[in-house]
Amino acid sequence: MNPKLELLHPYPFAKMATLLAHSTPAPEFETIKLGIGEPKHEPPSFVLQTLADNLIKVQNYPSTSGLPELRQAIADWLQHRFSLNRISADSQIIPVMGTREALFSFVQAAINLDAGNDVSDKPLIVMPNPFYQIYEGAALLAGAEPYFVPCTADNDFKGDYRSVPSDVWERTQLVFVCSPNNPTGAVFDADDWQALIELSDQHNFIIASDECYSELYFESPPVGLLEVCAQLGRDDYKNCVVFHSLSKRSNLPGLRSGFIAGDASLLQPYLQYRTYQGAALPIHHQLASIAAWQDEAHVEHNRTLYAQKFDLWISELGEALTLTKPDAGFYLWVQVPPPFVDEQGEPDDEAFVKALYEQVNINALAGRYLSREVDGVNPGKGFVRLALVASVDESRQAIERIKGLLSQP
Repeated sequence: MNPKLELLHPYPFAKMATLLAHSTPAPEFETIKLGIGEPKHEPPSFVLQTLADNLIKVQNYPSTSGLPELRQAIADWLQHRFSLNRISADSQIIPVMGTREALFSFVQAAINLDAGNDVSDKPLIVMPNPFYQIYEGAALLAGAEPYFVPCTADNDFKGDYRSVPSDVWERTQLVFVCSPNNPTGAVFDADDWQALIELSDQHNFIIASDECYSELYFESPPVGLLEVCAQLGRDDYKNCVVFHSLSKRSNLPGLRSGFIAGDASLLQPYLQYRTYQGAALPIHHQLASIAAWQDEAHVEHNRTLYAQKFDLWISELGEALTLTKPDAGFYLWVQVPPPFVDEQGEPDDEAFVKALYEQVNINALAGRYLSREVDGVNPGKGFVRLALVASVDESRQAIERIKGLLSQP
């Protein structure tokens, strides 16, 4: 087997399973799952109907590049949503089987292990910390080395990419940005994107923007990487690619439908890689995806439901847990309250998620499992991620249970 597999960390949910292996959930409560970011809102019925109407398409092989009609629907959506001057459905868009698959496989195709001057220097992939663990796994299996940019309250949880040393940039081949961020909900603004684009021009690295939460916002829609490229007149999107999905936008995680878009000079060789990989979205999934990308009414309804839940949580628990509404997304990044502290008196996220499970039967995710310790600091330690995916009724129940937990002497 590939020895690089030994470099991979257990997934956060595997770590949670280990932490709770000898714990018993409070039997008087039904389980409320706030640990996994799996949307629970109803998927749009017209998309399901399109899927059902085209099941006969399972008898046909799909092409790796996807149906021209799907690529055009995506191009139209991108152009409207991000005010693009133009984008080619033929050369600047590839449908993919969800962003997770594409984020991983793009790195395998993009990293050049022969590019460095010193064979002892592995290429670097810069990524936020905390982060979506696929970024790290993709880097390690591609033979690259992760470089973590801490996302803390000091930099509004966005990460200060401007502070990365120049010698790091010289070894960097790719930068991951997650905006809106998982788990913090922080969003890059146009100045942040422009600064990163200027660094890319100077050091010739790829910017890979994971924007799968971009449609779950509360006021202004988040600025995207391609949008800033268009504002700068860079319609070739040099060294820039974005990843989008229907999972969160349309409550269709099981459809496994998304796309990568941007620099054609990067996407064309990546398309060849995918052809050998055999990665192609089934035709009935593609037809259902067209219907989803062409409709915004269900997305607006989705945003309304999340906004209601955020308002509920913050009004009921905002002071007890010092909750802050994120810029976008469906996560609350919660600093652990007293008395859940470790031996050093620091907030203990593992203790808090154990108490939530054992005493009120709520699943949450310890923040340290989404981060890596760098120079003795794990920026996720002392935080818990709550995914507001449960119904409003379940949210009310969870809030009352947490109130009871926090009121205990």
